Amino acid sequence: MSFKEINELRKKGELEEALQMVNRDLESEPDSIWIKRAASWVYYAYIKENAKPESYETFMEYLHKLKELDMPDDDRMVFDNVAWQVGSMVFALQREEQTDFRKYNAIFRIIRPFHFTVPSEGYSFLFKSFIKLSDTWQGFLDFADWWDLENFRPEDYLKEELNERKLPSLAEQAYMAYARKLLEGEPVDQFGYNRAIDRDRITAFLPRLEQLIEQHPDFLYPPYYKAKLLLLMGDEEDALSAFLPFARQKKNEFWVWELMAEIFHDDGELLIACYCKALSLRTQEDYLVKMRQAFTAFLVEKEMYDEAKTEIEIVVDTRQKKQWGIPRQIADWMEETWYQSAIAKPNNSDLYRKHNGKVEEILFRDIPEVIVVVEFVNRDKNMVSFVKDRQTKGFFKYSGLIDRPVVGDILSVRFNGEIQNDFNKALTVRKCQDDVETEVLKSFDGTLQQLPGKDFGFCDNVFIDAGILKNLDLANGDQIHGTAIISYNKRKDEWGWKAIKIERDI
Repeated sequence: MSFKEINELRKKGELEEALQMVNRDLESEPDSIWIKRAASWVYYAYIKENAKPESYETFMEYLHKLKELDMPDDDRMVFDNVAWQVGSMVFALQREEQTDFRKYNAIFRIIRPFHFTVPSEGYSFLFKSFIKLSDTWQGFLDFADWWDLENFRPEDYLKEELNERKLPSLAEQAYMAYARKLLEGEPVDQFGYNRAIDRDRITAFLPRLEQLIEQHPDFLYPPYYKAKLLLLMGDEEDALSAFLPFARQKKNEFWVWELMAEIFHDDGELLIACYCKALSLRTQEDYLVKMRQAFTAFLVEKEMYDEAKTEIEIVVDTRQKKQWGIPRQIADWMEETWYQSAIAKPNNSDLYRKHNGKVEEILFRDIPEVIVVVEFVNRDKNMVSFVKDRQTKGFFKYSGLIDRPVVGDILSVRFNGEIQNDFNKALTVRKCQDDVETEVLKSFDGTLQQLPGKDFGFCDNVFIDAGILKNLDLANGDQIHGTAIISYNKRKDEWGWKAIKIERDI
């Protein structure tokens, strides 16, 4: 049979003779599956031989011939081998000085009907070659939809390593690239100045992105892109919920707070906190010029002219050093009367520090607050002992979270994890009003009962220690009232009440 001869010629490297036989046999038996199979491997040999930019035309010729064979769906082996050659060609084309996106478009058009094995190593290699184009090639979303992000292998979800540095996995890179392209929008004019977002595509993509986040919580950046997409769609509340876990991990990156500023654009107090946090971080000034300009607009609106002028001078200095132009908005501000009379400072560090206190509240706002009461304060160690209820008590370090807590303070605390009857890490702490209801405080009044020879006493079953009695010069039989906190007696292994505040009745 001639297909056997064709294969033998191909394996011996006699491609020209094999091709001549293919052409002859296809003309006489165009529907023979055996001849088509033999022809597909001859075409593959030419594709492999010409998978380099200088042979692009020949490469495309045989890629097209393979497509024209219209092979059955179950003939996948030749296509799986072709995937490697196409990937190699795409990688090679990216190394050329001049980028010709028409070549990538043409390759994609031809391979769309090919029957690749999915998932497979070759199919993933094909994606890896095209993802390098994601930032510049307008066809990337169509390619990714055709390839289908569901077709990654388990290995594609593992982090990659380059020069001993861990990199995001291929799958994570793919979802991030897809999201970036959605955020970029589709050009609606020939120059790309005006762009439109594809809301249907975003709506379809978000559940898949959410599934990725749920199944791979170790992937760092998908929550960031989910938040950006939700913001783009106008869903600020969900954007914040999606973004907070990521923000806590990357809280020292200025662009995290840039996105937070977008989320809180209608809340002046939180907006200024986001700007101040971003600008207080160690960052190259050339990365901050746009944010400083946006912050300046906020300061001008609030008539904080000295601070606004300070930001403007920093921006102008940075742009001049980089030989960048001065934006029209800044030039206009510099002509304003307020600018001429404002007094610039060396920097706005005092302003940043003033508002940085809100940062932790923003970062941990999705963690429920717990009401506790201060039972004891160790100022040497900056530790607070607290009681939540008859089953729960503990302590935490308050330094940097609250100023000078005192026994009896009612606090609203966000803890890192479940409360332990031991040391706890507090994330945020704020004082509550005294009228907040809690089961661990109660009022009492009555007659002080002090046993003979004892330096402590009781009133209405509330224990009153010697320190309080001495400080207030109280005596047995005095009429008193006050506030008590629930307290655990280790010796008796039971809960009781002890006074924390007492007044003598007049």
